[in-house]
Amino acid sequence: MKKNKKIIIRRVLILGLLATTISSCSSWFKKNEIETITRIVVFKSSRKLYLYNKNKAVKSYNIDLGFAPIGDKKIEGDGKTPEGRYYVNRKNPKSAYHLSLGISYPNKTDKAEAKKMGKSAGKDIFIHGRVGFFGRRPKKDWTWGCISVSNSNIEEMYRLVRIGTVVDILP
Repeated sequence: MKKNKKIIIRRVLILGLLATTISSCSSWFKKNEIETITRIVVFKSSRKLYLYNKNKAVKSYNIDLGFAPIGDKKIEGDGKTPEGRYYVNRKNPKSAYHLSLGISYPNKTDKAEAKKMGKSAGKDIFIHGRVGFFGRRPKKDWTWGCISVSNSNIEEMYRLVRIGTVVDILP
């Protein structure tokens, strides 16, 4: 009878240990906990990009900008990253910069401002990864106006962000 009690106690202890181990690893079995991304906010001055679900920031990333980062993009080739409200309007799985999310730049206002100067506003502004050197950062603020994140970060963003998501780019 004593032998049976020892076996039962051992089994209870093993089951308890197993239950504790499985519960501590329960995040392995959960689906992605991040809810729908409703907005992307870029703060150019602090070089940060945030993914929001409603009014709550759920992820943040360090970024690089255009090679002339201060001020709003006015014309093609100025090296500035645009400021204002835009939208994710496309996803490019074959981007030269790993993966990319297209931004709806230029909008009507951007085009009108550039036209007044007799210039083109430009096009093809993206949030994208990095190229070469295994996705390492070439240098600070190296793009032609795009927003760059690490390759692993753009992979996560590409998965989480949907076409139509609001993109607010602030000074």
